[in-house]
Amino acid sequence: MSTPVRIALVGCGRISANHFEAIDRVEGLELSAVCDSVEARAREAGERWQVPWFTSYEKMLVEADCDAVAIATPSGLHPAHGILAARAGKHVISEKPMAITLASADALVKACDDAGVHLFVVKQNRLNATVQMVKRALDKGRFGRLFLANTTVHWSRPQSYYDQAPWRGTWEFDGGAFMNQASHYVDLMQWLVGPVESVIAKTATMARKIEAEDTGAAVLKFRNGALGVIEVTMLTYPKNLEGSFTLIGEKGTVKVGGTAVNRIEHWAFADADPDDADVERVNTDPPSVYGFGHEPYYRNVLRVIRGEAVPDTDGRGGRKSLELILGIYESAKTGREVPLPLRGAL
Repeated sequence: MSTPVRIALVGCGRISANHFEAIDRVEGLELSAVCDSVEARAREAGERWQVPWFTSYEKMLVEADCDAVAIATPSGLHPAHGILAARAGKHVISEKPMAITLASADALVKACDDAGVHLFVVKQNRLNATVQMVKRALDKGRFGRLFLANTTVHWSRPQSYYDQAPWRGTWEFDGGAFMNQASHYVDLMQWLVGPVESVIAKTATMARKIEAEDTGAAVLKFRNGALGVIEVTMLTYPKNLEGSFTLIGEKGTVKVGGTAVNRIEHWAFADADPDDADVERVNTDPPSVYGFGHEPYYRNVLRVIRGEAVPDTDGRGGRKSLELILGIYESAKTGREVPLPLRGAL
């Protein structure tokens, strides 16, 4: 029987439960320690999962038996925490986004390269069964020439959500609706449709007392000639309404909707394919907008660490969607169309 891969987690906040549950369900993985700067949260998670708990990250890296560290702290801290883990010889599993600047993202990639450890960036929506069907259709050429891609994130985050933690909605540690809540959807645009040539965007802070945006829209031009639209708000009344992705091509049209790209709402192609019979079967109703993708993501982590696979999303893959988000912010700030890749230090 293979020795379990031991994972320690830092950051026992909102998203940590998805990590704990996924690790628990994947045979071959073992949660070995937890850490949070808030003692009550660290203790609660440690007692719930019966593992040692820490309030000092540096102490956990020294004392906990672990092969990898899952980082679920505020976004602006992901690079620093990942670099410390890499220097300690641990594989790094970073929640999205991997950083909030390209310079810090590149520093994290370099640290993992230098240490000879893997860097995983969590992009669990790619692994939704619905999204995987769209990816297969694209890979088979079923859409033909692509014309238009659209992603819509109509979610609700009341002021009380931002007030729960002082880092939320700040430029230093979080970013706004694009960087935090919609980053998975930005990632789907560049992963499914292809590299982006340029972007023009508008953002606004309309109703939440935060530094960053609560609403925004971006128009993309892809290198393959397709156009794209990303529409995001955290002001939907009274609750999350939609997290969707629509792709229109000369021979196919698909919309994946629900609150978290979890239901195929439209599936039409000129030519039939065996996948067509699975449209209803892949639909799910996840309990939250995080979906069910963390478990398959951790299955990939296990196989990569054992030398049986390549990462679903590594640091360089995670950097691509970060660059697009920063391009959106640059356009919104300057009022100009911004070409990609970005120039200069962002």
